Amino acid sequence: MDLAIPDMALVVLVGASGSGKSTFARKHFAPTQVLSSDVFRGLVSDDENNQGASAEAFDALHYIAGKRLRAGLVTVVDATNTQRGPRADLLRLAKEHDVLAVAIVLDMPESVCLRRNADRADRDFGARVVHRHVEELRRSVRSLTKEGFRRVHVLRGESEVDNARIVVEPLRNDLRGETGPFDVIGDVHGCRAELEELLDKLGYVVERDTEGRAIGAAHPAGRRAVFVGDLVDRGPDTPGVLRLAMGMVEAGTALAVSGNHEHKLLRALRGKQVTVRHGLAESLEQLGRAEPGFTARVERFCDGLIGHYVLDGGALVVAHAGLPEQYHGRASGRVRSFALYGDTTGETDEYGLPVRYPWARDYRGRAVVLYGHTPVPEAEWVNSTMCLDTGCVFGGKLTAMRYPERELVSVAAHEVWYEPVRPLAAPVDEREPTALALDDVLGRRVVQTWAQDAVTVRGEQSAAALEVMSRFAVDPRWLVYLPPTMAPADTHREGEYLEHPREAFAGYGALPVLCEEKHMGSRAVVLVTRSESVAPRRFAIEGDGAVYTRTGRPFFDEKTTSVLLRRVRAAVPWDELDTDWVLLDAELLPWNAKAMELITDQFAAVAASAHAALPAALSSLRAAAERGVGVADLLSRVETRLTNAGSFREVYRRYCWPTSGVDGVRLAPFQLLATEGRTYHDREHAWHLEVADRLHAADPELFTRTRRLAVDPTDAGSVAEGVAWWESLTAAGGEGMVVKPAANFVRTGRKLTLPGLKVRGRDYLRVVYGPDYTTTLDRLRDRKLGTKRSLALREYALGLEALDRLTRAEPLWRVHEAVFAVLALESEPIDPRL
Repeated sequence: MDLAIPDMALVVLVGASGSGKSTFARKHFAPTQVLSSDVFRGLVSDDENNQGASAEAFDALHYIAGKRLRAGLVTVVDATNTQRGPRADLLRLAKEHDVLAVAIVLDMPESVCLRRNADRADRDFGARVVHRHVEELRRSVRSLTKEGFRRVHVLRGESEVDNARIVVEPLRNDLRGETGPFDVIGDVHGCRAELEELLDKLGYVVERDTEGRAIGAAHPAGRRAVFVGDLVDRGPDTPGVLRLAMGMVEAGTALAVSGNHEHKLLRALRGKQVTVRHGLAESLEQLGRAEPGFTARVERFCDGLIGHYVLDGGALVVAHAGLPEQYHGRASGRVRSFALYGDTTGETDEYGLPVRYPWARDYRGRAVVLYGHTPVPEAEWVNSTMCLDTGCVFGGKLTAMRYPERELVSVAAHEVWYEPVRPLAAPVDEREPTALALDDVLGRRVVQTWAQDAVTVRGEQSAAALEVMSRFAVDPRWLVYLPPTMAPADTHREGEYLEHPREAFAGYGALPVLCEEKHMGSRAVVLVTRSESVAPRRFAIEGDGAVYTRTGRPFFDEKTTSVLLRRVRAAVPWDELDTDWVLLDAELLPWNAKAMELITDQFAAVAASAHAALPAALSSLRAAAERGVGVADLLSRVETRLTNAGSFREVYRRYCWPTSGVDGVRLAPFQLLATEGRTYHDREHAWHLEVADRLHAADPELFTRTRRLAVDPTDAGSVAEGVAWWESLTAAGGEGMVVKPAANFVRTGRKLTLPGLKVRGRDYLRVVYGPDYTTTLDRLRDRKLGTKRSLALREYALGLEALDRLTRAEPLWRVHEAVFAVLALESEPIDPRL
């Protein structure tokens, strides 16, 4: 006997003491899904049979149940639940969290319950209690549906209980497995000719009957249409629209959600008392002229429509009037009402129409929400939502969005079919696109990314980032991206090297890689506009752009930055890139252009101290040795330390040279991050470096070329060539190289691949680990890289998300959410030498 329960449900077990509820729960549900009243009595009083603790026990049980239901988890309540009062409390809990309540009744003979209780030493209450439970249950069975349980399963006798099987069914709105591609179509309102024209423009082939009427449509590439509701009323041919849409839904080439007009039409067709206005009269009149049986077919179709769909793994939600995130995938009258009608403030406007609450303005969900209901002149993004009702029936347009491409396709209305009560209004978004709020970033945050699902930022990390952002960072309107940290290759376990190319090559398996020369400077993000008029229009700020560090701090003062950006602007191939702005990832040289204070206070101080103290110590030791004192070992160690200190000074000085303003500053770009409407993580690294070469050719005094070498990790000769190239770079004083997947962005299944592994040379690592690090290699080889790599992957995913939001022209707070998260993660306690 199959007992169907919906995924995301509150399951209430109902039965007398001894009916076997706990045994049933253990058999059919996971331990984490079952909340037992006996267990909670034990938790609050150390005695599962302490009936005096029931109030506290159920208070705790309801609290935990609420947490689970908020998370959308199936939750089973194991208690007698034979009385209406306790059931009412549970039904309120289900309603509060917009989940369906299911009752599973174990209607066992009283004799069976008494026998089972007699076998349990902890059940010392008499037959009177069991008798009362049985009587209460039998009085309740018939009323469970009326009380609010959406499904009621009654198991009578031990045989039915033993043979029962739980079948978890997805909710009807759960189409997360449907990944598209989709064409989501706004409110049609009886405009059949415009719908056919739009479908044709989208590439669908319309099917017609012998009378030439459109009865279906299919896309050669397998795309599916999704109607946002309000197919009917107001327009000239509601039957024609329904005939076409119903045919597509029945054939599986379309999905449709209910609009408020379908809901009202259904009530009218069923003879319910409704107010015949807003185009309903026209629909009823047109349906009255349709072929026999058509109206009954329409009634069945409208009755089968649901309030909203969750599609594409939860990344897309379609609802007629839109839907806040807390309602996605839920099932309740409240959810359906919002999906059909939206929410109103309780006021009316000057036209006598309800003032609707601008829910989209406050939307922060991961999913894209596409909807209609309230016509607008143009379809525009409001956070991650878009209204596709562009008022076709009122003389506007019929609009569809291609998903996941996010391309809008529209056709103009053939005429004004219905005069609107009020003029079409623009989307309501009282928040300026560039406005930021503390609530966007404070506290614990979970940022959804397309590359690696969710990234969590802890509250203390957000606080640390806010300090940097508010005191030191560039204007947030420029701060559209922060690059990820870079992890080193696995530690080399033998010889005189701590890092070696062979580990980096092995780290990417069989993936072809590109080795790029690592410039010793400071990571720089360069945002430059084509002209001074671009920034106010695109970024809502005056200026030429920005040049900032990987923690968002400006490199130079405003004047120097402007001079540098104008030289960058002159080198960019604007026409070829077809853009008004460019975002580059680069290295800015020399090292002292940003890190002069660090070099002076830390590195130079160490070298100066060593050269001040060690020669004197060496002189004394040599004199002692000449007198025959046994200091040979100590003398040798001090001589080595002085040599190491000299090498240390030589290394950091190699990366420094004088600059004055922009004179002496060099840029080594290695990746074109984004331009207007386009990201480039799908382009191979070789392509990016070719773009960088062209910048170098245009201004060789400013741009430094990045040398590179392609390596096949599966070819021993190619690996040997890569090792030799690294050795030559480091022998000539270079920092080392970065090994990257040649294809750039790589993901295996749901697992993201590291964007790069750095392999630093032996001499350069003196700067990182100190002058004498070669004498402590065995200890340094125990360094832990897992946390660093995890951080690199999370920051990489956030950076890709920021670029994606930027190029979709989403509001600044959406872009900044991902950028701020990168900065926040930088406060993680990780060895900075890695």
